[in-house]
Amino acid sequence: MKHTATYLLLLGILCLSSGPVQKEKPDRSNPLKAQATKNIQSAYPEYRKIALQIWEYAEVGYKETQSSALLQQTLRDQGFAVEAGVADIPTAFVATYGSGKPVIGILAEFDALPGLSQQATAEKKPVAGKDAGHGCGHNLFGTASVAAGIELKKLIEARKLKGTIKVYGTPAEEGGSGKVYMVRAGLFREVDAVVHWHPGSENRAMMNNYLANSSAKFRFRGVSAHAAMAPERGRSALDAVEAMNTMVNMMREHIPQETRIHYVITSGGKAPNVVPDYAEVYYYVRHPKKDDVKEIFERVVKAAQGAALGTGTTMEYEVIGGTHDLLLNETLARALQRNLEQVGGVSYSAEESEFGKKIQSSLGFTVPALTAAATVGKFETREGGGSTDVGDVSYVVPTVGLEAATWVPGTPAHSWQAVACDGTEVGTKGMMVAAKTMTMTAIDLFTSPELLRQAQQEFKQDVGTYIYKPLLGDRKPALTYRD
Repeated sequence: MKHTATYLLLLGILCLSSGPVQKEKPDRSNPLKAQATKNIQSAYPEYRKIALQIWEYAEVGYKETQSSALLQQTLRDQGFAVEAGVADIPTAFVATYGSGKPVIGILAEFDALPGLSQQATAEKKPVAGKDAGHGCGHNLFGTASVAAGIELKKLIEARKLKGTIKVYGTPAEEGGSGKVYMVRAGLFREVDAVVHWHPGSENRAMMNNYLANSSAKFRFRGVSAHAAMAPERGRSALDAVEAMNTMVNMMREHIPQETRIHYVITSGGKAPNVVPDYAEVYYYVRHPKKDDVKEIFERVVKAAQGAALGTGTTMEYEVIGGTHDLLLNETLARALQRNLEQVGGVSYSAEESEFGKKIQSSLGFTVPALTAAATVGKFETREGGGSTDVGDVSYVVPTVGLEAATWVPGTPAHSWQAVACDGTEVGTKGMMVAAKTMTMTAIDLFTSPELLRQAQQEFKQDVGTYIYKPLLGDRKPALTYRD
């Protein structure tokens, strides 16, 4: 990929009492974009309310009943035809408006993470009686995507754009691979391009090399017995889990260094004096290349089989998720970058700056200056360490995304600090940057056949002869994976 020089950094202005007012360079050459961003900004109070309501719901993967229903109803109220429960997933949906080509898709996520309950404060304070929290900002993700979809619908309705807009409600991104089932069901078959975004701590076109991922729960069954009076009669399922983990940890020396393997023991017995007859361990295997993930995952399975053999137990495993690496479409990313520069970033009010400094002081490491959220980062390709089911979408349709600064600069994803930011205007102000940028990029896609042609050409070249096949096989959606 070619790299460009650093782009001009654009500053926002302070948040006013009616919501974040962002200083934008007028796009005199495209009145549609200017009007669209103005309309989105005027609806900020409504979108802020929706995002914070989903933050309150904090529903984990495949259980996002209220969150999905709220987004669906918002779209229906605006005239979209909404098909719910698609791909055998109760909380998945596709909202459609318009007809004919081009067909542009926008992805919307809304699942929370377990174990990240947190109030919207700069001190660690879990919400009493609640386990989950939006540590990846999907309450903002889903709302901004719906906002963009609604504005594009209005332009189609007014006959200022021709084509079809589709908003995809995609559950369980966090380990549940919701989009994979939607891709497998053919829901992106007629789409010409897809736009998405993700909350973060800076503003930039998303040019990250995300990792392919396979995940599974390994379940061992043994024989229970009194651990002191008759240990010889027992066969410990927990011993099998520990044996498996030991073998996998030794395997790390003999696999490609880019590999990432993580696990948690989700069940390991109930009492020390009872030999556990059941134990479970949940594994993720990641690598930049999908084919290497398959091979390494098979070795993990063999370690599990060996552990069962050595401990006199039995083993079965359930594939929970599997995602492709993310194909980067530079043609679309450069178009998006231009729009992001047009929108610019946001600045914090004095109160928000104080909140930000407290968040940064809690992180325990050097972090960027708070002004980083007001800038637009340069266009560059980066190595990525995470995974996303957007990868599967990118293998069937040209896909482009951005990161918008919804967290105090330096805040890591999946942290209580991120949850706190996502429940404040620090988060919702950044959400508006994403909504405007996606809308402007989609306008380009609706109005520039040449941009679509070039994006399709790059996409076909990158995919080559590969025929898409989901890494999770033909299993049904893992609707209970968070149980």
